[in-house]
Amino acid sequence: MSEQSRRPRRPGKPYRRPQKDPVRILAFEALRAVDERDAYANLVLPPLLRKAREKEGPDKFDGRDAALATELVYGTLRRQGTYDAVIAACVDRPLREVDPPVLDVLSLGAHQLLGTRIPSHAAVSASVELARVVLGDGRAKFVNAVLRKVAQHDLDGWLEQVAPPYDDDPEDHLAVVHSHPRWVVSALWDSLGGDRAGIERLLEADNERPEVTLVARPGRATASELLDALGEEAATPGRWSPYAVTLSEGGEPGAIDAVRDNRAGVQDEGSQLVALALAGAPLDGPDQAWLDGCAGPGGKAALLAGLAAERGAVLLASEKQPHRAGLVAKALDGNPGPYQVIAADGTRPPWLPGTFDRVLMDVPCTGLGALRRRPEARWRRRPEDLDGFAPLQRALLRTALDSVRVGGVVGYATCSPHLAETRAVVDDVLKEYGSTADLIDARPLLEGVPDLGEGPDVQLWPHLHGTDAMYLALIRRIA
Repeated sequence: MSEQSRRPRRPGKPYRRPQKDPVRILAFEALRAVDERDAYANLVLPPLLRKAREKEGPDKFDGRDAALATELVYGTLRRQGTYDAVIAACVDRPLREVDPPVLDVLSLGAHQLLGTRIPSHAAVSASVELARVVLGDGRAKFVNAVLRKVAQHDLDGWLEQVAPPYDDDPEDHLAVVHSHPRWVVSALWDSLGGDRAGIERLLEADNERPEVTLVARPGRATASELLDALGEEAATPGRWSPYAVTLSEGGEPGAIDAVRDNRAGVQDEGSQLVALALAGAPLDGPDQAWLDGCAGPGGKAALLAGLAAERGAVLLASEKQPHRAGLVAKALDGNPGPYQVIAADGTRPPWLPGTFDRVLMDVPCTGLGALRRRPEARWRRRPEDLDGFAPLQRALLRTALDSVRVGGVVGYATCSPHLAETRAVVDDVLKEYGSTADLIDARPLLEGVPDLGEGPDVQLWPHLHGTDAMYLALIRRIA
């Protein structure tokens, strides 16, 4: 036996148990729910945060941890298209051949490296530890190798490599740089019009964290009361709606007494403006019966019900899905005046024609106007979805026009700026009704709001108004 063979073998590297990071595990679980169950992050994240606080305790999972988890989830979803392009340049196979859980860990790591101030070594290390916990040691080595390649450049450096030049393909360039599907870029650009600067500002706004805005429900609370209760450091008045209050960053709506008591609710200011414009439209004749024909989940209905009560009018809130009708009833609970909530199909209404003085029809749509709040929707929607919504949108607008009396006003609204869901629907239906219905100018009813275009309809924009991209057309029934 040789001298070398008699030497004692060096001990192997001892196994180290992976360190569980509750923040990144939570973020990974949220992304898996979005991918596997088609869940929405804004619905998945709150219960996961509550569970983490209960499990870890406030000392080990505090407000900063919750904020980081939220940023990791939403930031990764918003920039998914960009990160996919970067990761694709760092792996030796098509992304479709990378297991989705592995891709989620890689995307979380890419966001920490390219979209946050977390130091590169810490971002890679934390992502590898996450991979060891949720994927196993073998896949963790793959994650480590890929993220070390990602860490070789910052975001601008990667965009120079993976985005095609603007002059060669403007839409594909914008799609990669601003992380939107190409067809969405094209559709938004068509709706917005204008030059490169405008569409880039819009796409950038879609990737920003939206403000949390409250609505003081008329007859139950005022904006002044909310501001006094919250204090000037925690909240500021809304820009346009007299009922709006904007929370400072980190504000938690569920902790506010007025929200818990149903005197206020969370509602984007664009949605408030739609309801206020319909309520403010001049009428010929009585103003006693109002209809919200697609009322779920109840935000606009609660605002309309309060405004109606102040005038002695009654709101009927109709929603097809029973569980959503239940949400509407909850939102209206405590309204100072009479109202009614029913579960009914708006295309086959149980009420008689010509019953109402004011009708709001906020129709189901692709939701492309709320990509700030639901970033996963941009990856989930397809161009063919427009064909699925089109017949329903037209049918609901017909119901609205049939339901309003002569001299009354209909508000057609949608949380999408896509022309196929806005002006195309209104134009087609108005052609059918001929001289019996006509558009009225909605712009004067959004007092003080700039950049409302040529009218008579209104399109709000995140980059111009700080709201979701709500669309509103007001139509008067004249015969």
